[in-house]
Amino acid sequence: MLYKNAGVDIDALNLIRKGIGRQVVKTFASINRSAFGLFGGIYPIGSEILVSSCDSVGTKVLVACATGVNDTVGADLVNHCVNDILTTGATPLFFMDYIGFSNIRGKIIVDIVRGLAQACIKEKMALVGGETAQLTRFYPAGIYDLVGFIVGKVSRTGYIDPAARVKAGNIILGLRSSGLHTNGYSLARRVLLRKYRLSSYVRELRCTLGQELLKVHRSYRKDLQPRLKHVNGLAHITGGGFYDNLKRILPPDCSAVINKRAWKPLPVFRLIQDLGKVPDEEMYRVFNMGIGMCAVIDKKHLAYFKPLKPLIIGEIVKGNFGAVVE
Repeated sequence: MLYKNAGVDIDALNLIRKGIGRQVVKTFASINRSAFGLFGGIYPIGSEILVSSCDSVGTKVLVACATGVNDTVGADLVNHCVNDILTTGATPLFFMDYIGFSNIRGKIIVDIVRGLAQACIKEKMALVGGETAQLTRFYPAGIYDLVGFIVGKVSRTGYIDPAARVKAGNIILGLRSSGLHTNGYSLARRVLLRKYRLSSYVRELRCTLGQELLKVHRSYRKDLQPRLKHVNGLAHITGGGFYDNLKRILPPDCSAVINKRAWKPLPVFRLIQDLGKVPDEEMYRVFNMGIGMCAVIDKKHLAYFKPLKPLIIGEIVKGNFGAVVE
């Protein structure tokens, strides 16, 4: 099975993004000097750069709604957005949210916001507000949409510019994920719910399927922030997997080669692949496979990252063929 069979066409989405960038966003490049295509939009102000990002938890909310556990997706959303702007070296400042629904119980909204607030406190940023919108008959009853908006800042000297820093000969470190994080749920649900219920205990996972799918998206800020001066590039492995996300931080004359034998994917990914007969390439394009963040560094700086127990999963090489997993 492919992601397209579950209703998500990565190729079509990439074409749409390219069209937006070519026809709309780049029109304003001379005004705001934004770096379109990275994980966060940048806006320079004086000696500092504001970095913003917007994302959602996607169809993971369907798992939350089905299980009645709605106090973790807020943390998923906050951590995802924090990781996105972290790739530029930015420290989070404040966060806003959007919750859209047709008809849900008030307690659900309280649970969502509690999760958002607790995650913001943990990440040392303010939750300054948001929008709660009731769109009658727009969303299915009992289902909600959750979107987050983050703004952070970084000094011009601290800004991580992969185009200038990433070089052939750099190594790629992989930091482990907690699970699916917030991507690939349309395919995962399509495959796994054919055999299991969310309440089913799955031996390979050592927990229920619902518990596995609701594991919170890991934040890498605390681990990486003290080491950012030794980082040449960061790739948050989200939608598009290793292929699309590593490509974002590659200079035109460099490519990334990932050695998939350098680590053992988490059991949930093997389960999805086996049950859905998903090709290897598709797995590494849709899922993080147990690696949620990739850090590109000089070999001489490896000692600074040893306390994080990273895996050396690849290298930067000369060439212009993007990212490959072999």
